[in-house]
Amino acid sequence: MKKIMNANGDNYDIYVFDLDGTLLNTLQDLTLSVNAAMRFVGAQERSQEEVRSFVGNGIRLLIERALGKRAAETETFLTAFSHFKEYYGAHMCDHTAPYAGVTELLTRLKAAGKKTAVVSNKADFAVRELCRRYFGALIDAAAGENEEAGIRKKPAPDAVFAAIERLGGGTAVYIGDSEVDILTARNAALPCISVCWGFKDEAFLLSHGAERLVHTPDEIFSSAVEDNQI
Repeated sequence: MKKIMNANGDNYDIYVFDLDGTLLNTLQDLTLSVNAAMRFVGAQERSQEEVRSFVGNGIRLLIERALGKRAAETETFLTAFSHFKEYYGAHMCDHTAPYAGVTELLTRLKAAGKKTAVVSNKADFAVRELCRRYFGALIDAAAGENEEAGIRKKPAPDAVFAAIERLGGGTAVYIGDSEVDILTARNAALPCISVCWGFKDEAFLLSHGAERLVHTPDEIFSSAVEDNQI
C-alpha cells in the first residue's frame, strides 16, 4: 500500500478514530465477556481494571493476558477464545455507549464535509456492528482486526492506509486513547491526537510519547476551527 503523506499544517480531510476507549466506552461489556470465557474454562475471573490493562492489541492477546499462565494450554486458550467471541457477539451492546460529546463531534465533522473512519484491533465483525448501531452514516469506513486478509493489526499502519485509500485519499489525522494508537500514528506518518477520557490516563499517554492531548471531544472540533480546518 502506498504511504499516505500529510500536507503542511493541520488541514485534515480525514479523521481516523480508534474505537474502544476513544469513541465508545466498551469496558464493562468486555470485562463481562472475558469473565464469561474465564468461567467457561474454569480460570480466574478478572477485574475491570485488569481488563482495562489487557485491551488494545486485539482479542487474542486479550484472552491470553486474561488466562495468564493458562494461556500456554492450547486447548484451554482455544475454548476460551471461542466462547469469548460467542458471548461478546451476543452481549457487546449491553452496557456500551458513546462517550459524552462523541456523537456531536462526529455530526459536526460530517456537517463540515470531513470524512471519518474507524480502525480498531477489535474483531472486525464487532467493529462493523458497533459502528452501524451507534454511529450509522456518521462513520464512512470501519475496519477491525482481519489479518487473514493480509492486513496486520495496529500498531502496523496497514488498516489506516486501507481506510484512507478507501475514502479517496487526502490529509489525515489519527485519534486514539492508548500507546498502541500513538505507535500506529507514528508508523503511518500521521499526526496523533491522544484522548484522555479513555482506557489510559494522561500521565500514561505522556510517558508513551503523546504530543497532543484533548480532554473532551469538543476540543477536537474546536482545534479544527482554530486551525482553519473548518
